[in-house]
Amino acid sequence: MSKLLIVDDEVNIRAVVREYAEFEEYEVEEAENGMEAVEKCKQHDYDLIIMDVMMPKLDGYSASKEIKKHKKNIPIIMLSARGEEYDKLFGFEIGVDDYVVKPFSPKELMARVRAVLARSKAVANTAQKDERERMIFEGLEIDLSGREVYVNGTKASMTPKEYDLLFYLVRNKGLALTRDKLLESVWGYDFFGDDRTVDTHIKMLRNSLGEYRKFIVTLRGMGYKFDADT
Repeated sequence: MSKLLIVDDEVNIRAVVREYAEFEEYEVEEAENGMEAVEKCKQHDYDLIIMDVMMPKLDGYSASKEIKKHKKNIPIIMLSARGEEYDKLFGFEIGVDDYVVKPFSPKELMARVRAVLARSKAVANTAQKDERERMIFEGLEIDLSGREVYVNGTKASMTPKEYDLLFYLVRNKGLALTRDKLLESVWGYDFFGDDRTVDTHIKMLRNSLGEYRKFIVTLRGMGYKFDADT
């Protein structure tokens, strides 16, 4: 049974999410602010966190960054009344896995929870199966099992989703991958995401790779591919 932490300063929202989550047979704990969430994560393990942005004491973004320092692989779904691209981009940059705008459908939220959990487990299983494999493309060095990337000898600092996206592109190097395929394979669903989710993360990934951004080729009107022969 997966264990969720619901973090929101609104009692009614926590109650609604808890009701739907327990109906899906998830184990649920609650926190009413970011500070409490950080403390709970230090003491307990959770499979997924549903985190509000605007909260007293410590906001959701700051709480997520603090939690990721200790448990970097825990997936987080952010809840926010603000749906501007800037807000979503900031969330993705700190490692948030999904972003849900209030008011939201509890049923859709649970579908996103299932998708993120499934993807998280798939990534963990893939990491266990990977051999100690390093791929080198000029000055770009990729350690698949160690989840490390080096650009001209310097370790790159990337979000978990950037790693997932790069590793998927590299494992399928030379293949044309549609945005829908990337959404399905990297995010674990193909209904809730949209082209902007993929494009935003590709932009972030290219920035992280510096001069080796050239290996991620845009296929106009279709998607992307990793091509080290460019």
